[in-house]
Amino acid sequence: MQLAKEIVATGNAPKAIGPYSQALKLNGLVFCSGQIPLDPATGAVVPGGIVEQTTRVLDNLKGVLEAAGAGLDTVVKTTVFLKDLAEFGAMNEVYAKYFSADAPARSTVEVARLPREVKVEIEAIAFVK
Repeated sequence: MQLAKEIVATGNAPKAIGPYSQALKLNGLVFCSGQIPLDPATGAVVPGGIVEQTTRVLDNLKGVLEAAGAGLDTVVKTTVFLKDLAEFGAMNEVYAKYFSADAPARSTVEVARLPREVKVEIEAIAFVK
């Protein structure tokens, strides 16, 4: 069986700034790297708290998925990394607006530190439409 691997890159999410890709497509699946709340136009962390940061992260993730031929509606698994698990409720309210029907499987963990001292990072696995 030959594997069809394709790198995904878009200007609708922050550029990869290291030896990784925004996403990778492999035989109909999309593996998205973790997105943090960076404005794709400026590369700066968006101002605000967990609500604003989660919104930006999910918008970034949406941009990567669409560039891969997928979408939020084709996500099967997410992993949410939170700086402070006490902010789970506020993050979850925003998350629910993006994944309202047929929500994907999800893991949420508190981590000691995230890049650029952000509050949230989310990665996803989806399938191509």
